Amino acid sequence: MGKSSATTVEAYLDERPVDRRRAIEAVREVILAHLPVGYVETMQWGMISYVIPLERHGDTYNKLPLALVSLADQKNYMAIYLNNVYGDPDLESWFTSRYLATGKRLDMGKSCVRFRNLDDLPIDLVGEAVAKTPVDAFIAMYVEVRRSTARGH
Repeated sequence: MGKSSATTVEAYLDERPVDRRRAIEAVREVILAHLPVGYVETMQWGMISYVIPLERHGDTYNKLPLALVSLADQKNYMAIYLNNVYGDPDLESWFTSRYLATGKRLDMGKSCVRFRNLDDLPIDLVGEAVAKTPVDAFIAMYVEVRRSTARGH
């Protein structure tokens, strides 16, 4: 499908082919069931995103809400962007080892885990990863990354 201009989650889902819509909806349900208090579901960058509202933490480099997780239907695959896994080396190590232990093939970029169908994704592990980062912890991670980037490290 590629990038969407949908402004609501419902409109985004309505644009999806039936098989991909079912997969995206299933992942979305797991995210919502495990999402720590304080994050909100919205559309951002043409994807379903789970963000910290600007009212809670508005000091971001691009003036957009910090996204913990985003979910997208791309042209050749679907992807879940786990920014907490990307930003925390210990969490990334945990996630990677747990993923590989499922026997499923891990197709991962910096923060995105690509999958072609729901059977390719250990969906319970996604829920566990989402649950591991409360709002305050994600803000602290972001602030530390920004601080170390500003120092040129």
